[in-house]
Amino acid sequence: MLLAMSSHLSYTDIIDNSKIISEDCRKKLKDLYNIYYPLEIDPHRTIEEKYPLMVEWWSKAHTLLCEQRIEKQKLAQIVKEAQAKLRDGFENFFDTLHYNEIPLFIFSAGIGDVLEEIIRQAGVYHPNIKVVSNYMDFDDQGVLTGFKGKLIHTYNKNNSVLIDTEYFKQMSHRTNILLLGDTLGDLTMADGVTNLENILRIGYLNDKVEELMEQFLQSYDIVLVRDETLDVANGILHFSTAKN
Repeated sequence: MLLAMSSHLSYTDIIDNSKIISEDCRKKLKDLYNIYYPLEIDPHRTIEEKYPLMVEWWSKAHTLLCEQRIEKQKLAQIVKEAQAKLRDGFENFFDTLHYNEIPLFIFSAGIGDVLEEIIRQAGVYHPNIKVVSNYMDFDDQGVLTGFKGKLIHTYNKNNSVLIDTEYFKQMSHRTNILLLGDTLGDLTMADGVTNLENILRIGYLNDKVEELMEQFLQSYDIVLVRDETLDVANGILHFSTAKN
């Protein structure tokens, strides 16, 4: 089994709301959110229409962050002060996957450095975890100058940003996948797994419930409304690993 999981927290917000960025930058990031987020979740727009808009949003936000000259050494303290939390039940979830040697693939459109630090501070960053996200690029003085690799946003969480990576080659032979996502864009996270036989998609519907419910029900096998836990996933894992 391979478990593909979208991170549910907005890890960029941890940086946005920290003391290391200016009030002016914070306002500009908020303005971008107010412009682009309604477009991201607009049920009347196609993914093809949303795609370039998400590229615009992420690119502008990353440029603003780079202008703040963020220091790498401060990230751990920023995460600690933010008191960011994973979903309830995360200890059982992460530990069960690790104990049973099940790969956990986390695809995030946020900031990978921040997400990894959250998992690390939670004490569950096990060797079976692979995070694919937007990673900061620092100069020799440890100051943010850009972001590495291909831009990852809500609607390109698929093999287009993974196809040539060693990790993708290693996971592509997996036959069973449990996919957890909180947007319609997360449905493509398992694209390119060539030997796929079984996939169970669990969707976390957190916002615009009435507007998006029908699309989620058509796209996901299980839809959880404003559920901040991993209870369902843990139940499935318990049943699956007990049988083995």
